[in-house]
Order: sequence, then C-alpha cells, then structure tokens
Amino acid sequence: MDTPNAPTGAVLDLTLLRTFLEVVDCGGFALAADALSLTPSAVSGHIKRLEVLAGATLLERTTRSFEVTPAGETLYAYARNIVDLEREARARLSGTRLKGRLRVGSSEDFAGAWLAEVLSAFHRGHPEASIELKVGVTADLLRQQARGKLDVVFGKQCERVQDDGELLWEEELVWAWGADKVWTPGRPVPLAVFPEPCVYREAAITALGKAQQEWSPAFESGSMAGCLAAALAGFAVAPVARSQLREGLRPLSLDDGMPELPMTRFYAFLRSAQPAVQALVAAVRQTGQRRRFGR
Repeated sequence: MDTPNAPTGAVLDLTLLRTFLEVVDCGGFALAADALSLTPSAVSGHIKRLEVLAGATLLERTTRSFEVTPAGETLYAYARNIVDLEREARARLSGTRLKGRLRVGSSEDFAGAWLAEVLSAFHRGHPEASIELKVGVTADLLRQQARGKLDVVFGKQCERVQDDGELLWEEELVWAWGADKVWTPGRPVPLAVFPEPCVYREAAITALGKAQQEWSPAFESGSMAGCLAAALAGFAVAPVARSQLREGLRPLSLDDGMPELPMTRFYAFLRSAQPAVQALVAAVRQTGQRRRFGR
C-alpha cells in the first residue's frame, strides 16, 4: 500500500484520533461504528483522512481483518494520551472533580497483570477518588453487580458479549507450560484450572474434547498464581491469556500436539456511566493496549 502524503502543517484531528482508537480497541470497523454511532463507511473515511494527515499507513487492511502497522502502534500511544488529556482538561476546566468510592470487581488476571499500572494512571488524574476492589471469577462478580454491590466489573469471556459488556481488547488464549520442562504429547493432558464456573476452564475442556484428546484435572486453584506455578513446575498445563505468560513459561502449540484455543476477550461491565467509572475504564483500556503492543 502506498504511504499517504501528509499536507504541510497538517493537524491531527481529535475526532479522527478517537475513531482510530475505537477501531483498534474494538478490533474491527463494524464494531467501532456501533460504538461511535457511525456507519462503517464513515469510520473507514475517518481512518483514510487520518492516514493522510499522519502521512503514514496506520492499518494494513484485508477483506476480513487488519493489522496495526508500526506507524499505527506509535500513533496509538500518542492518540491515547491526547484523548485522555483532552478529557481530563475538560473535566478540570468545568470544575468537575472525581470524588467518592468506586466499587470495582476484577478477575484475577486483570488484577494481577494490570492493576498497579492502572491505579497509578487513574490516581494521577483523579487523586480524590478511592477504590474498593473485589477479586473473583467473572460470573460471580457479575452476579454481585446485578445485586447492586459493584459499580464496574472487569472480566473476560471467550464468546463475544452482545449487550452489557464494553469490549476493551482481545488476545490469544494459550496453553502455558514450563519452558525448561519436557512435554510428552499423546498422554492425557494434566490441566491446571480454576474451579467452575471459569471461561478458561470451559474453553480448554471444549478444545480438548473437539480434538478427542484425553485430559485429567491435575491441579485446581482459585488463584492464577497457583495455576501458573503448576505450569512452571511442569505439573500441569494452564490455559491463560498470552499476556499472562512470564519468564519460565512457554506456550504449547499444534507442534506439541495441543489443539488451538479461542481468543479471549476482556470487557468492562458498567452498572453506571458516572465520570469516575468512565475514567477508570479508560485507564484500563490504555494500560491493556500498551501491554498488547509491548509499550
């Protein structure tokens, strides 16, 4: 694809930046169009105009998907900061200060991987807001939210949520195993899983069933750290999001005799649209995308 030429003195339009962020965050033009209440053709037009202004190709498009180019990854980081700063500036100029306590539910992989960075970003912009955190299984947290006990829940699903959830990002689900441990294909797969209900557990068992591969519940824990420890030790295989892999772990693949797993999707489930909730969701989205692109 030819690289667009940026006009002299071009200014990056805030509306176009918001559209670009939504396309990348949602993982598609149609989903971004729904989120922005625009038509897919309007979204496509915004991206083309932004590429001309930026003087670079931001998304390499195919008939069904796209890849973010290196220039697109660079612009994403700046665009996220620009949009967040603009939102913060409007709030401060209007005299709006985010106060009070947010009741937040989070699956453990959210809390373990991103919580410290999210809280740091959120606190910088909203030092007078406080957070009450409940860590648990997504399904249980959503039931607590339905009873009015949580304002927002950050959790994951392996199927697309149609109504209540706001898609933050999606990534590959992988089989985690000790990098220095010998893997022997063909034997019953020892699984390290969360207790039911757990979307990772369900996805793993479904994938093994479709592949007609035997498995055994070798390790069960309500802690992600526990499941990863079992994988590190070569005691059991843990199905986890790729971002959960750490030093000492490797993903097992088809070459190891393991079936493919579905994508896992991370969502924010909001009970209210209060500014503090929106600001926290923005901080989570920014952190997750930064990790996804290795920034």
